[in-house]
Amino acid sequence: MRIFAISDLHLSINCNKPMDVFGSQWDNYVELISEDWNARVGEDDLVLIAGDISWAMHLEDAIPDLEWIGTLKGRKVIIRGNHDYWWSSVSKVRAVLPAGLYALQNDALRFDNVVVAGTRGWVIPDSTTDEKNVKIYRRETERLRLTLTAASKLRQTGDIIIAMTHYPPFNARLCDSEMTGIISEFGVSNVVYGHLHGKAVRAVPVVYKDGIPYYLTSCDLVQNKMVEIPFTVEK
Repeated sequence: MRIFAISDLHLSINCNKPMDVFGSQWDNYVELISEDWNARVGEDDLVLIAGDISWAMHLEDAIPDLEWIGTLKGRKVIIRGNHDYWWSSVSKVRAVLPAGLYALQNDALRFDNVVVAGTRGWVIPDSTTDEKNVKIYRRETERLRLTLTAASKLRQTGDIIIAMTHYPPFNARLCDSEMTGIISEFGVSNVVYGHLHGKAVRAVPVVYKDGIPYYLTSCDLVQNKMVEIPFTVEK
């Protein structure tokens, strides 16, 4: 099994919200993603999609986007992003997913010798952050801990844990945070995140914290190609 990741697909099969208004990097991006995906991913491989999946506002309108993902190769795992307004509850989402597509929300699933844990995360606060957003960050920090606790319970001898978050678990200066501390505490092997877009962001493809690689997977920042996540399972 190989592991790939990509995020921030912002699909709009039913709601007609083209992304090319945000720049040429979005021209024909869905076709480019599909071409690279099906050329490199095998049916037994794992694809992690770290949020911002569909522009739909309601679950029924997101179904065509989810079905499109379902046609692509591999076993696919999704988490919720900040623009996934259609994602009202994980149980309702799971009820409409096509075969081979799995949803995580503050929990984990085991695939072979890999446990995948998924939670949304939040913007890392600084001295200018208002009380409302600090409160959300604190809640999301606890959800990360609960998520990795669930992953630890599923983990068997020799397994690794891969964590998915939508928001980067550090700020624009790539500083350590309470979230990166929790990730290190639970012995996570790799982290996949998205959310960042555009030329103005500090887009570092791989950041290391305590020896753990954190992979940026926003599709426009990875040239609409799958990011392969190297991993080694203990014998």
